[in-house]
Amino acid sequence: MAHIDLGVDEEEYPGIAGLLHYRPETAKPLNELAEVLLRGPSSLSRGERELIAARVSGLNECSFCRDSHSAFAAAQLDGGADLVGLVRADPATAPIGGKLRALLGIADAVRRSGREVTAGLVEAARAAGATDLEIHDTVLIAAAFCMYNRYVDGLGTIRPDDPSAYEGVARNVVANGYLWS
Repeated sequence: MAHIDLGVDEEEYPGIAGLLHYRPETAKPLNELAEVLLRGPSSLSRGERELIAARVSGLNECSFCRDSHSAFAAAQLDGGADLVGLVRADPATAPIGGKLRALLGIADAVRRSGREVTAGLVEAARAAGATDLEIHDTVLIAAAFCMYNRYVDGLGTIRPDDPSAYEGVARNVVANGYLWS
């Protein structure tokens, strides 16, 4: 049970869903940010951006965000859940391109501290083909997911233990995005 009464059935609205229903006036900008970062126009695919969110959430040990965004990434990447698992375990050995590997290195650094994003990491990403906009968005996705992870875990929300519980939500997010009313 969450640390506060969310006024919803937490089994029906686990993780951030209950929090968004609890405070719709803050849900709106949080959902809009997720929509822009993860689904808006970008040279990074939606699956790649979800993978960044899943990786950061996993490193932050936020199981709800890790599992939900892993499902969202898997639903949008050719390698599916197997690829997501390999990237979450070790991007250095996962079968992904050098650009995504370099961007995940930046995301990992942001997760530890924004100050750990070095000129060397940025130059390595550029050398691998990343644009300044892709670097910007990677930093912002990683920073935003540090916030989302702390929001979900800081209020002690419940989460499904079975990763398959996220598959229906993944289909909905892929089809409809993060904006809801």
